[in-house]
Amino acid sequence: MTEAATERLEVKATAGGNAGDIGGMFSEFMTAFDEFKRTNDGRLSELERRGTSDALTEQKLARLNAVLDNAKTALDRVGLDRTRPQLDGRRPEAPDEYKDAFSAYVKRGEEKALSIGSNPDGGYLVPAETETQILTRLAHISPIRGIAGVRQVSSSVYRKPVTLAGPAVGWVAETASRPQTSSQTIDELSFPTAELYAMPAATSAFLDDAAVDVGQWIAEEVNAAFAEQETAAFVSGDGTNKPKGFLAEMQVAESAWAWNRIGYLATGVSGAFPASSESDVLIDLVYALKAGYRQNASWVMNRKSQAAIRKLKDVDGNYLWQPALAPGGKATLMGFGLIEAEDMPDIGAGTTPIAFGDFRRGYLIVDRQGVNVLRDPFSAKPYVLFYTTKRVGGGVQDFDAIKLLKFAVS
Repeated sequence: MTEAATERLEVKATAGGNAGDIGGMFSEFMTAFDEFKRTNDGRLSELERRGTSDALTEQKLARLNAVLDNAKTALDRVGLDRTRPQLDGRRPEAPDEYKDAFSAYVKRGEEKALSIGSNPDGGYLVPAETETQILTRLAHISPIRGIAGVRQVSSSVYRKPVTLAGPAVGWVAETASRPQTSSQTIDELSFPTAELYAMPAATSAFLDDAAVDVGQWIAEEVNAAFAEQETAAFVSGDGTNKPKGFLAEMQVAESAWAWNRIGYLATGVSGAFPASSESDVLIDLVYALKAGYRQNASWVMNRKSQAAIRKLKDVDGNYLWQPALAPGGKATLMGFGLIEAEDMPDIGAGTTPIAFGDFRRGYLIVDRQGVNVLRDPFSAKPYVLFYTTKRVGGGVQDFDAIKLLKFAVS
């Protein structure tokens, strides 16, 4: 591929490819990945021959990495846009009295026939259609929510008993005595919910526009704000007025793992992969996870870490990182799905930027039922504010289901 062709790919990836043509965008993405592999193969050959690689080759590889990242982002964005309903102002064939009442409340503050969902504090419960829409989109935008376990609750705290050890058992002869054995050891995990809020604003003229689907507008305004805060908390939240992230749990070397700890493997080098057999530490991390968890395991890392791993090969010369086989699919690493979460730390001395595990069993997100909207037409005239809240909790529920790779000597 010529330098001019590479520049064209950069421009297309940055601009979002062929607008709306997901097939064409995916084809361009695969073209960029093929060129990335050829360029990286050339870099590796230079390293073998001379012990160093050409600066121009490194620059081209970095540019192609950026092209791949931008193209994947554009593909994800187009896929998400296609799931959104059309904003054409059409009314449903069958009237929805509840949704109509909610729309009237949002537009004009009318409370006629609003008793179905009104709250004692003056708030208003979002119609089920809008609430479902928000949660569905969060699954696309918030990557951790898409792979974690999710539980709907009606109280402020969700408690879950966990068996740490089963009853003791033993072999006995047919006529031997049966001494009493020890019972199970049970622990209780607590997942308190914290309030997550957003407060979008709109003018009265906007709300009076008959072409606006009010439920869709609230979902679009709120989902980005909620997803950004959620993902950061699920990864590294300290648990104070927010969920507790899996990276905030105490971390110990896998050889010293115990309940209430997250185990890690060290790369043996501070802030880097080993100089030789780089991929071995990833293989070790995969098999640090028990077989029952590996079946549904995923990698979690940010874009910079993914760019570094994209260059790695196995002993047979095959790239460990592979793109999705079809538009809308996930990239894979060593055959396991790869989730890109920008709130994961970068590769650095003593950091744990790569996680691997069965997050469905390892991390639990607790959603308290209901999303509330409080309409405020007075505080910021001529704007109408919509104080939107939901209560969310989260934390590790199985400490053996998630393992980390630590870029440290030990």
